[in-house]
Amino acid sequence: MFDLHGKKALVTGGSRGIGRGIALSLAKAGATVIINYRSQTQEAEAVVAEIKKLGGESVALQADVSQKDSVTKMFAEIKNRFGRLDILVNNAGIVFMNPFEKITQEEWDKVLDTNLKSQFLCIQEAVKIMPSGGKIINIASIASGGVGVGFGNIAHYAASKGAVVALTEDLAIELGPRGININAIAPGIIETDMTTGLLSDEKTRTGLLSRIPKGRFGKPEDIGAAAVFLASDESDYLTGSVIYVDGGWLAE
Repeated sequence: MFDLHGKKALVTGGSRGIGRGIALSLAKAGATVIINYRSQTQEAEAVVAEIKKLGGESVALQADVSQKDSVTKMFAEIKNRFGRLDILVNNAGIVFMNPFEKITQEEWDKVLDTNLKSQFLCIQEAVKIMPSGGKIINIASIASGGVGVGFGNIAHYAASKGAVVALTEDLAIELGPRGININAIAPGIIETDMTTGLLSDEKTRTGLLSRIPKGRFGKPEDIGAAAVFLASDESDYLTGSVIYVDGGWLAE
């Protein structure tokens, strides 16, 4: 069950946070994991070393996934080294807290390019070397919209993640006949370096925690567990769906 031995997986932004959690979970299930990173070389190599210590196989590949040339080069290297890609996890993402009136065009573009365009670019290249039965997993957010969740001060982030859901649903129609499944995971509040600033304020932390029936914030491995399921054969009839991993937030 949930056996990924022999599978080749790419995790974008896999050097830390949720990406690291997903990479380790896939590796524990048997997959060979390619850790993509933009600038955190030391962190990426540390994840590779951790996977190898677990007895798995892993390599780190540098690429700015918001740039087409960089993505094309990375996938050419994946094809050269491994011949194919079975699992793509589009995890790379950033967020800035800013009232919408103060969001600059540069900041807007950076968030949309990193969170959305990167997924589009990687999917375009991945399907060229992905066999029938391949799995694509896009990381969205409970801030994706359409479910009554709004946080404020992250308009660009919310817009990008809402578009990730739309992209996932549309591509399920196009990729289904090719035997490729595409789904999204929408995390709730996950304790990572990205949320450290937000959760360091005790009032904010207490307020957010009060909205989570499970009584705790998520951990990267919680998202990793969902990713392993979506990457496995057990999810073969699931495509175009969003799995909310939020501790019950949306049930409130």
